[in-house]
Amino acid sequence: MEWRAFGEGVIAGYGIAIPVGAIAILIVDTALRGGFVPGFMAGAGAASADLLYAALAAVAGQTLALALAPFAVTLRLLSALVLLALGGWGLWRLHRRTAGAAPDPVVAASAWRTYTQFLGLTLLNPLTVAYFGSLILGNGAGHLATTAGRVMFVLGAAVASLSWQSLLALIGAAAHRRLSPRFQLLTSLLGNLIVLLLGLRIAWQVLAA
Repeated sequence: MEWRAFGEGVIAGYGIAIPVGAIAILIVDTALRGGFVPGFMAGAGAASADLLYAALAAVAGQTLALALAPFAVTLRLLSALVLLALGGWGLWRLHRRTAGAAPDPVVAASAWRTYTQFLGLTLLNPLTVAYFGSLILGNGAGHLATTAGRVMFVLGAAVASLSWQSLLALIGAAAHRRLSPRFQLLTSLLGNLIVLLLGLRIAWQVLAA
C-alpha cells in the first residue's frame, strides 16, 4: 500500500514540476551559464520547496489552503514582481556581457546561495499546497489516509521533482559545453524574455481580476 502511495507521489511530483514555467527556464539558464553544479543546486532548491509544500499538504492541506486564500492575490502579485525583476536583471547582465564587461562569476557563487535563491523563488507559489492537498484529500479514504502512506506520497513527489529539475540542469550543462558563446547568449536572451513575459502575464491577470 505504501509503495502505491509512493507511485502516486511520483506522478503528482512530475505533474507539478514538468509544465514549463519560469523556474524551469531559470534552472536551464543557470546551468547554461555556470555548468551542472549551479544548475543542480538551483533544481534542488525548487525540489525542496515542492517537498515542503507536499509535506504541508499531507499534514494540513485543506486548512492551509483556506488560510492562504485571502493572501492569494498579494502572493501572485509578489511572484509577478519577482519574475519581472529576475528577467530584467538577466537582460541587464546580458547587456553588460555584450558591452564587453567581465562576465558574472556564476561558478564562484556559493552553492548554498543558489539553493536558497531558488528555494525562496519556488516558495512564492503556495498554490502548490492546494495541488498536493487536493490529490491527498481526494484519495483520503484509501492508502493515503495513513501516516506511512502520506510520508511515501511526499517522498515520491520529492524524488520526481528533484529528478526533473536535475534533468533540466543536465540539459543546460550540456548546452554550456557544446553550444557556441553566441548561441548561449541568444538562448539566455530568449529565456529571460520568457521570464519577463510570464511575470507580465501574472501581473495582468491579477490586475484585471
